[in-house]
This record gives sequence, C-alpha cells and structure tokens, in this order.
Amino acid sequence: MKIKRVRVTPIAFRDAPLLNASGIHEPFALRSIIEVESDNGYIGLGESYGDAPVLAVLQAMQDSLVGLDAFDLNGLRARVIQTVARLGPAEAGAELAPGSHPSKQVANAYSAFEVAFLDVQARSLNMPLVDLLGGAIRTEVPFSAYLFFKYAKHIDAPYAPDSWGEALSEEQIVAQAARMIEAHGFKSIKLKAGALEPEHEVACIKALKKAFPDHPLRIDPNGNWSLETALRMAELLGDDLQYYEDPTPGLDGMAELHERTGLPLATNMVVTDFDEFRRSVALNSVQIVLADHHYWGGLRDTQALARMCDTFGLGLSMHSNSHLGISLMAMAHVAASVPNLTYACDTHYPWQEEDEEVIKGGKLPIQDGCVRLTRAPGLGVELDQDQLAKLHEQYLSIDIRSRDDARQMRKYDPAWKIRKPRF
Repeated sequence: MKIKRVRVTPIAFRDAPLLNASGIHEPFALRSIIEVESDNGYIGLGESYGDAPVLAVLQAMQDSLVGLDAFDLNGLRARVIQTVARLGPAEAGAELAPGSHPSKQVANAYSAFEVAFLDVQARSLNMPLVDLLGGAIRTEVPFSAYLFFKYAKHIDAPYAPDSWGEALSEEQIVAQAARMIEAHGFKSIKLKAGALEPEHEVACIKALKKAFPDHPLRIDPNGNWSLETALRMAELLGDDLQYYEDPTPGLDGMAELHERTGLPLATNMVVTDFDEFRRSVALNSVQIVLADHHYWGGLRDTQALARMCDTFGLGLSMHSNSHLGISLMAMAHVAASVPNLTYACDTHYPWQEEDEEVIKGGKLPIQDGCVRLTRAPGLGVELDQDQLAKLHEQYLSIDIRSRDDARQMRKYDPAWKIRKPRF
C-alpha cells in the first residue's frame, strides 16, 4: 500500500481570550490538517501545530512521502530527518509550549504524519487505530475540566464575544467550572495559573475545593512562580491538590520544591524528551509526566514514554494545546492503549466553538468526563471538506502566522513583557 497523495492545509479557528503565563491567547488558533491518501483509496488524517516554522516542515514533506509504503514508519522518520536538515533550524518563537521549540521540529513533523499513516493502516485493515497500538485497555478515556482566567472579549473585537464571559474572580471561576462539569461531566478540575497574583489564584483553588469537594484539583502556573513563591503557595494549598503542575522553572527547582514539600509535581515543561526524562529521574524532579504525542514523537513514542514512567514508578497524564477533533481522537486512541494512565488527560476542546470543527458531524461528545472509542476504522472520524475550506479561508484572512501571546497582551498593556518567573 503506497502513498499516492499528501495534503497539508493550514487553518485558523476562533480562540477565547484565555490568560496564561505568556500573556493571552490570540483571537485565532492555528493548526495544520494532514491528509494522506493511499493508492488503494484510503485516506488517513492528522492534525498538528499551524505555526509558520512547523507548517514549513510539514509542507516541505509532502512530495517526499509520495510512493512510500504506508507501513514504512522508519522510512517516514528518515524523510522527516532529511527534510529538517535541508531546511535548517527554525528561529525560536514565543515560549508558549515545548511543541513550539525548534528542537522539536523532527518530533513535531514525524508525529503529524505518523498519526495519518497509522490512520491509513488501520482503515485498510478495517480496525480502530488503537488495535495497532496493542488494543484498548479502556474504551472510555477520562479528561479533566480545564479552567482559565479570561477576559470577556478580545481587545480588538474581531468577532462577537464568546459565551463564557469574564472569569477573573473566585465566583466567576467556580461558575466556569460548574458550566463545564454540567456540560461534560468532568470528574477532575485543572486551573491554568501564573497569570494573576499567586495568592488570588490559590484562593480560587480554595473556592473550587469548597464548591466541588469530590473533584481532584490541579493548578498549573507554567513555571511562572519562583521557588520561594511556589513554596509559600504550597503551604497555603496544603492537601487541596491532586498534583502541583509546573509551579516553578527547571529540573533543579522542581527537585528542590518536591524535596521540601513532598507534594507530587507534574510537568509538561521540564520533561519533554527522553534526555530530560533521564535527568529528571536522577534528580527526582517530577512524579507525574504529562505526555503530548505532538512533541514526544508520535503515538508509539508516547507508549514508550508510558513504559518508562511505569518502570520508574511515575504517574502519567496528557498535556493539551488548542486543538480540534482529529488531535482529540489521536490522544484518546493512545491513551486507551496505555495501561498506566494514572490521571485524567487535559484538553482545551470545550473552549473550541461548535461551528469550527473540521470533522463530519461537528464536535465530538465528552460525556461523564470521557471520550468514548468506537470500533470504527482508524481514528473513527472523517474530514468535512466544507469546514476545512472555511477554516483555511479564515487562516488566509488573518495576519497571525505564529502564535505569540505576549504580542497579544501588549495590546492591553504596551509595556508588558514575559518574565519567567514573574511572581
């Protein structure tokens, strides 16, 4: 089964004014949609970042994959490495997530196409993709309610405000959680922090604990608290947390924080590849790793990470960025195949608007806090070409080509600059 055609389409979709340690989300999120067609008529799907450096590699890959056997993942990896070497290193962009770092070029591109190749393989064999990963340990994959401090609307008002409204106070954050839990049945809650005063963010956790006493809680300042601040907040938080995610920067800082508090620390920032994993184990920096197949090198490398976590007695969950249904299903399939998925996964999916999904049938349901796998072949979703065309036109109509939350924040405060840690 040979690859006949490859298409990479950049898209943009509306993104809420969500606050974080690097500023505020821009009005539109960028993604790339990948279609890989085999010579016997199957089409595999992938979804990845849409920032210019990533998109350049993905588009440069298209012709080199034609004629490759759809089962030849080693050949795919070799072509990715050759293409990245030919293009040269990308310039470092805004420091938002490890996936945007130039060092992740090969992992990003390989993952994007690996998912599409595995989707083609599974469709040709008339089996769900999870079966290629060893079979489903579970058919319902748990996710967590992902809360953000946010403004009611974007400053430049490129479209009507979203329906979520402002969320800056304790009461507003609790109301946001209640709405999300009512809609999707989430059984755990994560609060994105590092944006407002730490004491206020901790007070919001306290309010959530009071409102939802049976929901495990997490807080994620994205490394924006100094070690001293993280220690002080740990005292205030007490035993309210399921885990403390990336409160302070660096492997050394996290190791000292754990040694001094005993709190379980999670990360998607200081352990993002296997070399960092090795160093973290030596230092005992983190106790839970948040996987992300987009920058760990695909679904099978994520399984390798899961086995490493099991070997060293570490917990496992999954990180999320702004994404649509193809990425959500890729996350769900690999999560379903991992025996030691210790914690519910993160997802931004509830924040994406109903009319901006690229898969047929609209947004995927999240019920009882879970995404359910079916026995449909491959990822179990089909691409809506009309929606793809609409979101591609939206991409062409805007001037955002690489996400920069700091640039967006300077529209509110011209003097604002990223400082890590800020507090």
